[in-house]
Amino acid sequence: MTRTAAPAAPPRREYLALLGSNVLVLGMALWHDWPVAMLMWPFWLQSVVIGALNVHRMLNLRRFSTQGLRSGGQPVPETDAGKRSTAGFFALHYGFFHAGYLIFLLDKAPVPAGEWRWVLVGGAAFAIGQIADQRAVLARDARGRPNLGMLMFMPYLRVVPMHLAILAGAGSTSAGALVLFTALKTLADLGMAAAERRVEDKRAPEPEKRTGAAAPVREPIE
Repeated sequence: MTRTAAPAAPPRREYLALLGSNVLVLGMALWHDWPVAMLMWPFWLQSVVIGALNVHRMLNLRRFSTQGLRSGGQPVPETDAGKRSTAGFFALHYGFFHAGYLIFLLDKAPVPAGEWRWVLVGGAAFAIGQIADQRAVLARDARGRPNLGMLMFMPYLRVVPMHLAILAGAGSTSAGALVLFTALKTLADLGMAAAERRVEDKRAPEPEKRTGAAAPVREPIE
């Protein structure tokens, strides 16, 4: 009797890392009496890490689909050249987006002297969680056949809602506002992480179909 592979374990580590890093940043913000606008800095750093890891993810794909993805009016080929050009375009576009965002932050939410180290601690907390999960992400990709177009657009769907939530309350200074907008951002993080996993699961192959075909052959022998 052919044994089927066990289903993948729930991504609890990823969710706990996201939750823990957001709670850490909120704790620092409350401790240092930050305005809501200051939250945008560690969250911006998190977004940069998400983009960099996504480029790494795309370049490490071995099997992938480009269904629905076009460049210059032509379908993107499922080749290394198509993969590299897509990753390069994403890096350029995502990089310009965050460069513009950085200019906005420097003008509208400058970091007070002595607070940079705490901003970097918050950004590092997000980075450690994201990087720790990257190996599991690459392993899931190796078992499946991800859509390159989905990988290119998913980071925007993840980072834009959380930054819009913070921008909406950037002028607030109360502790309640810090808690509220960090909670909204955390929900956006967790919701998009869950959505990414559902999309990946739907696109995952069914490797057991090949081994299942051997079952009728083995039963007559017995």
